[in-house]
Amino acid sequence: MDDDEDDRDFSRGIVYGFFEQAEATFENMEKALKDKDLPTLSSLGHFLKGSSATLGLSKVRDSCEKIQHFGARKEADGNPGNGSDAHYLDLVQRTVDQVKGEYKRAEAKLKTFYGET
Repeated sequence: MDDDEDDRDFSRGIVYGFFEQAEATFENMEKALKDKDLPTLSSLGHFLKGSSATLGLSKVRDSCEKIQHFGARKEADGNPGNGSDAHYLDLVQRTVDQVKGEYKRAEAKLKTFYGET
C-alpha cells in the first residue's frame, strides 16, 4: 500500500473509514432483511460493493454484487430471475452471512498491516 509513514497514515484513515462504513451498512442490511426490503438491500449491496472494490477487497466486492442482484430479484450473475421475494430474501441472508465473514478476515489482515491486532 504505502511506503512511508505519512502515506500509511493517509491510507489508514481511508481503511478505517471503510470499516465504520461497512459495519453501519451491515446493520442497515439486517434491518432491511427484517423489513423484507429487497430494493434497499440491492442499494446497500451496490454501495458496499463500490467501497470494497476501491480497497481491492474482491471477495467482499463479489458478495456485495450478489446482494445487489438478489435485491433486484436477479440471479447471482445479474440475469433476470423468476423467484419469489422469499427466495431472494433467503439468498440475501445467506450472502450477508458470508460477506460478514469475508469482511472480518479482510479487516483482520488490514489491521495487522497497520500494526494493530
